[in-house]
Amino acid sequence: MKAGARLPRAMPVVVAALALAPLSTAAQQDFSQVEIRTEQVADGLYVLFGAGGNIGVSVGDDGAFLVDDQFAPLTEKILAAVAEVTDQPVRWVLNTHWHGDHTGGNENLGREGALIVAHENVYRRLNPAEFADLVGRSQQVAPEGLPVVTFNDRVSFHWNGEDIRVNHMPNAHTDGDALVFFSGADAVHMGDTFFNGRYPFIDVDSGGNVDGVIAIADYVLEHSTAETSIIPGHGEISGRSSLQAYRDMLSTVRERVSGMIDDGMTEDEVVAAAPTSDLDATWGEDPERFVRGVYVSLAGS
Repeated sequence: MKAGARLPRAMPVVVAALALAPLSTAAQQDFSQVEIRTEQVADGLYVLFGAGGNIGVSVGDDGAFLVDDQFAPLTEKILAAVAEVTDQPVRWVLNTHWHGDHTGGNENLGREGALIVAHENVYRRLNPAEFADLVGRSQQVAPEGLPVVTFNDRVSFHWNGEDIRVNHMPNAHTDGDALVFFSGADAVHMGDTFFNGRYPFIDVDSGGNVDGVIAIADYVLEHSTAETSIIPGHGEISGRSSLQAYRDMLSTVRERVSGMIDDGMTEDEVVAAAPTSDLDATWGEDPERFVRGVYVSLAGS
């Protein structure tokens, strides 16, 4: 199937993968049953769902431009899915942040000739011994998996007839998050600054902060319309209403936890008080982890 061909909306695939698994853990997982599901966003723009972060794919005569690449064992399946919508090779991979479920395929794609782009903090965290992550080590990929182009504030690509604008938004999910705007398609890939329909993971050990996640939601809401397609790092493609609900939930929990901190409550006491109990039925993927991330964000600021 060539670029621009429309694909039917497929049923979701249940996959067994830890969203934030480091490479060593990913290598122990069974990816053999994972299927890659493709959904078209607009002419020349698709999203691939599998195990790990959602992959954006811009296709056209210039070659495929990927946003993130999931886990290394899935590269062959991902490339097969890309080949269903274009006969051009993958030329670029833009990492929205450094976590392994978004960068695990870097090495494989780098060896195939793709140029990897990311914020400079992503490069530092992927580089051996630059930083320690939440389990006490950096991602430590081979040289072929490291970004060859880094940016500080923003970078633009004029590719496949599309203006692809990439903005760094500081200290949100991590300290290296990127928003990717596809101007012609009226779409934005938010990476893990947006978990659609679930509590986010705020990686405070990698510079994450709940106030930054709220700020990014506000930014995208301000720079989008009712027609804009919003691609989350995890969850289904959505629009402004879903992002607004997410933003409102974040703000509500932030204010509750902030008040508890002002009252002198410890982190464990705040968790025990269950400030998200009335929200868990809607958002409740690991509420304790979320509350702890909000607490540390605010207590440390």
